[in-house]
Amino acid sequence: MASDGSKRSQVSSVPPRKLNVQKFAEARASEMESLHSIVSNRLDNNFRSRRNKRRRTSAYNNQITGTRSKKRRKFGATDKANALDGEKDQKKVPRRIRRSIELKKNPESGFPVSGDGTKRLRTHVWHAKRFTMRKLWGFYLPLGLQGRGRGSRALLKWVKEGVVVHDASYYNAVQLEGPEDSLLSILQMVLVPSPSSESRDSFHSVLSGAVYESAMLYHFGVPFSQPIAPVTYMWKPLDKQDREEDGNFNTSVGGNGSCETECHSHYRQLWLWIHASAFGEGFGALKLACQKQVNETGTLINCFSLEGQLAKLEVIGSKAFQLLQKILQPVNSTSKNSWQLKKCSMLEAQDDSQTKICSTLENEEQISSRAILPLTVNDPRVFPDKRIEDVPEPASTLTLNDELDHEMKKQVALLGISEKREELLSSSCSKFEGSGIVNDKSLWDASCGISPPMEENELCMEKHQMRMDYLCLDDPKSGKRKTSNEVQCLRSCPVLLLRNNDKRGSLMGWSIILPICWARVFWISIVSKGVRAIGLREKHWIACNIGSPYFPSDFPDCNAYSCSMGIEAAAADEKAELRPANIRHLRIPIPPPWNIVGVSLKNVATGEQYTEISSAKNMVDDNSSSHAGCGRRDMASLVCQGNPFDRIVARTSSMLTYFMNEIHGDHLLLFPHVASQKMSFVELMKKQSNLDHSQNMIKQINYNQKLCFLRVLLHAYKNGVFEEGAVVCVPQLTDISLWTSSSGINEIQLQMPQSSVRSYFKELSSGNWELQIPEDPASRASHRWPIGFVTTGFVRGSKKPVAQAFCEAVLLALLREEQWNEMPEKQRRKEIYVLVRNLRSSAYRLALATIVLEQQEDDVNFL
Repeated sequence: MASDGSKRSQVSSVPPRKLNVQKFAEARASEMESLHSIVSNRLDNNFRSRRNKRRRTSAYNNQITGTRSKKRRKFGATDKANALDGEKDQKKVPRRIRRSIELKKNPESGFPVSGDGTKRLRTHVWHAKRFTMRKLWGFYLPLGLQGRGRGSRALLKWVKEGVVVHDASYYNAVQLEGPEDSLLSILQMVLVPSPSSESRDSFHSVLSGAVYESAMLYHFGVPFSQPIAPVTYMWKPLDKQDREEDGNFNTSVGGNGSCETECHSHYRQLWLWIHASAFGEGFGALKLACQKQVNETGTLINCFSLEGQLAKLEVIGSKAFQLLQKILQPVNSTSKNSWQLKKCSMLEAQDDSQTKICSTLENEEQISSRAILPLTVNDPRVFPDKRIEDVPEPASTLTLNDELDHEMKKQVALLGISEKREELLSSSCSKFEGSGIVNDKSLWDASCGISPPMEENELCMEKHQMRMDYLCLDDPKSGKRKTSNEVQCLRSCPVLLLRNNDKRGSLMGWSIILPICWARVFWISIVSKGVRAIGLREKHWIACNIGSPYFPSDFPDCNAYSCSMGIEAAAADEKAELRPANIRHLRIPIPPPWNIVGVSLKNVATGEQYTEISSAKNMVDDNSSSHAGCGRRDMASLVCQGNPFDRIVARTSSMLTYFMNEIHGDHLLLFPHVASQKMSFVELMKKQSNLDHSQNMIKQINYNQKLCFLRVLLHAYKNGVFEEGAVVCVPQLTDISLWTSSSGINEIQLQMPQSSVRSYFKELSSGNWELQIPEDPASRASHRWPIGFVTTGFVRGSKKPVAQAFCEAVLLALLREEQWNEMPEKQRRKEIYVLVRNLRSSAYRLALATIVLEQQEDDVNFL
């Protein structure tokens, strides 16, 4: 009996689930009256606020409210009078309200569009409040943080010690569907390097969908045709049934790079990601290639755009992986590719059913380079904000549910709630996992549509209901509050994680590909973790700092580069017109006059004298293809004919080798395949000890071919800052000795007269530019022939500043040959000495040029 009484007392001590305010006031009436009497005695029954404690507001003045009410009544009367005219009523809605309603929408696909047709990112509102926005490539894009365009030093510190995020949703994907052999034939036509040129293991990994690859997209049918843009392509992994049927799949790669499949061709799916500035041109080239393949084989191939259906977020920095661990919480039902709080079983390598890569995501090094990790993650707004490093790691791995149950039991023990209440609490906290709709679609099904996430207000109401249940302030029989879009909304989202590495293996960051309707949700979750957001300008700085090309600035052979430079030139002219004429800066050519390098090639290689020409004209206008207005007969033999794209940029070692064979330049000191050979560069320099510098070998070169440019990395020899658009020149041996000698002569700088700086490039009335050769001996002595231009200058604040430039291949080889002939074997370097001069400066600076294709097999990676 005593035990029964104790149980009853325990039950009666539990507070009720509901509180009746009227009954509570009646029960405490005596206490309330006593408190009221005490307070009234202290205030002498005067409950008015003291005059010295009042705060002056506009409520005392009735004139303001009177005028407002009159206006409201006036406009209200006119509104009622014109209530029948719907168009006029719609126009009277303020623009601020209309834009707010429009930008708050979150449809399944598509971009918000402004009045002039310009598309906005899903994160446009967030960026517009913090960034300088610019209209580029049909989008309103964040150019950079507010200010004068500085802050590179702080940015590099963020990348080194933390993480930054960039919304790259302006990249669009093109989806190809069809038989596997047909898709491979299409890629063979338009991509350089083609998939078949890869090694067997690399080709198998890419084809299976375990990793992705990068290549240059070209117009098919013409060798050395004009490139379009660098692309990233990835294959959809085979289904489980297809992998079982394809168990005997065997791919043989011949010595010539051809790939033959010995089994039937599966129906595959392929994505190609193209930059917004070249999307129209690239999409058109792919459709033409697909049409050609259909006409030849008769097989059906689907080629369509996924614009406005997928978003891409780029996470860059040393702590990018730790950020992903905090943000991405996989659903528990997908055990094959789910992350447990710190450990995971990585998705099976779907290229080989017998191979399973089990790796923990706490060790990023175990994930292969350029890996693709498909995941289905929960809504990042649902899970508690708990840091990964704060969670203890026991000997046995705990799942997310175990961690939540452990925390809940600890709280229940502290509060002293009964076991029945404990079950109620645990069930309410797991409501986010069990309730709602779990997404069973893959991201590859984005063309079929993926439902948007739950709205923010409904999610807040549900969280509020959970807190009420936790505090036992709601009736458990009342049931769950039903939302208006409960059926359409999801609590999980399919994503693709891409590990971004360059060819040298250094990590550049991670990319998150997700449905576009989920972009705003993940963006706010990432930024709320303290991650810095960056724009296009900051992304360009990061690419230059790590020596990676940036599109379209570092792709001068693409149409997107010309369009981008045209926009930049128009902005520079508009800015210059705002200044008085006497303080305007020196006008420089934008884009650089690339074709004048042909004049240097003729002069340096053939030993032509300065007296033979006085100027060399460069046709930069896209519409002009002739030199009718030249006025000089010798110009036709010195300047490359055709449009400004009458040049090639070697992006692969095989492409450079082909060019050298075409011009009969096998003897040139260029080593495109040194990265794949066992012989080191030092051995190659020793092997070339007896160099033949005769004019006969130079005359064997065929100069009727297009100019071939190579991307080089420029490092200042001692000091100097190289700006974008700077000219790279041919140094003389005496110029090199000024800097390299140990005497004090190296302090003397090589300079040209200020008058020669203004007349180095001369703009004609037609808008073209010509290279002026000085006539007086003093200015001619300081003149150096140009061999290329800088496309990306130094980033201020970088500990190892590097500039990216494009120089003519034959001239680089001749410079190396000349410098190696005059140096002992021990003093030879793989870098080439060049001179760099900023276009508004008169001083030359010595720099070391490193050819990228001598460090790696191809140069198609980009950021």
